[in-house]
Amino acid sequence: MSTSARSRAARVSTAYLLTCAAIGVAASALLAPAWVASTTLFLTVPFATVAIAGLWVLPAVIALRLLQRPGAGLLVGLISGLVLAPFFTIGSVATMLYWSFFPELPFLATLYRRWNTWLHYAGAAIIGATYPVFAAQSFDLWSMATPALVGFIALCIGSCLVATWLGILIGDRLRATGVATLARRRTPA
Repeated sequence: MSTSARSRAARVSTAYLLTCAAIGVAASALLAPAWVASTTLFLTVPFATVAIAGLWVLPAVIALRLLQRPGAGLLVGLISGLVLAPFFTIGSVATMLYWSFFPELPFLATLYRRWNTWLHYAGAAIIGATYPVFAAQSFDLWSMATPALVGFIALCIGSCLVATWLGILIGDRLRATGVATLARRRTPA
């Protein structure tokens, strides 16, 4: 094994992987009933579906806030998707990776050099605004009156922002108790 490969392997510790796994599995316990509720609501009250859409960003935000490591949000999303797949479909993996990518995006844009709180909210705003566009056909958005369309998008953004706030709160509380100390990003000496 080359020196750089050993260095990379040392950076991805067992503590990091286990912490991501714990967050991913715990998130799946929350998301499984939310998934059923969302599917049911989609058939009757689509607005209610986007009101809970922010729950899907919660695991990634918690992981990124707690660990402050590149890829933590995506890894947690992957694990959550794999846990949910037997109960729903293999598409759960893609769904969770999609919802985990956007919380990760602002940190990726800074090449993971900054971990400011506002970057979490930037990711929430981006997914909150883009998800309705990507799902426009499913929700038949373009046939809605303009005020309903604006309300739909605002509700999605609001849901993602509230879930991000909750994820930051949970991540900060976990950090304050000393959870995942060994798994966190190390600052260079």
